[in-house]
Amino acid sequence: MNIYVAASLFALLIVLYWVISELFTILFRFVGLPEEKARFQVTSLLTGCGFTTRESEMILSTRQRRRLARITMLFGYVFNISVVSAFINVFVSLKLTQIGGYFAGVLIPLAGVAVVIILFRIKSVRAFADSMLEKLAGKIMHSDAVNTIMLIDHIGKGSIAQVSLKEVPEAYVDVPLSQTGLKEKENVLVMLVERKDLSIEAPTAHTVFNPGDKLTVFGDYKVVSQVFNAKERFE
Repeated sequence: MNIYVAASLFALLIVLYWVISELFTILFRFVGLPEEKARFQVTSLLTGCGFTTRESEMILSTRQRRRLARITMLFGYVFNISVVSAFINVFVSLKLTQIGGYFAGVLIPLAGVAVVIILFRIKSVRAFADSMLEKLAGKIMHSDAVNTIMLIDHIGKGSIAQVSLKEVPEAYVDVPLSQTGLKEKENVLVMLVERKDLSIEAPTAHTVFNPGDKLTVFGDYKVVSQVFNAKERFE
């Protein structure tokens, strides 16, 4: 196998790895991880490099993410050992006259996928694709009438999350924030409230939740999910 074939094989594997990484990144976004954090964790899981950060706690916070992380690690291991070895063996065993046709047959569909992914990095195309994926995620994971939660970050034992209220929980309907017991009983702190008209305000004792509000809160992730009856969302 000459240097040109080796270089072509290397480029092909990079494209294939990139495609796989993008697919798993989308899957992690389906279970509520922000894109940047999802992409970094997927790269770490697929490569098996064991790079650990505080963000890895986000993976361990829910059963869905732990399962997806296990699948990603297993897939990365199988790819690294089996697929790479198979590619090398095939290219070594083929005659030089056969390599061109075989390589083109594999590269063309991968190149097509790569072009699609590159297009998705254009802001306007990405915005359209994200809106479609969000609708698809909503249909697969939960109905549009369900409150949703997205994990933003971990701080110590607590989490910063954004809760989107499709419906205000019955216990908090027309109840001022000071009387909800969120801080005193549940140890959940509401830090910001984004109204349906996109205005953002700092919560006060008299703040009342409305349908369509987005709440930035701090507290135990599971407790926040429970008190607002929220499911994880794509973002």
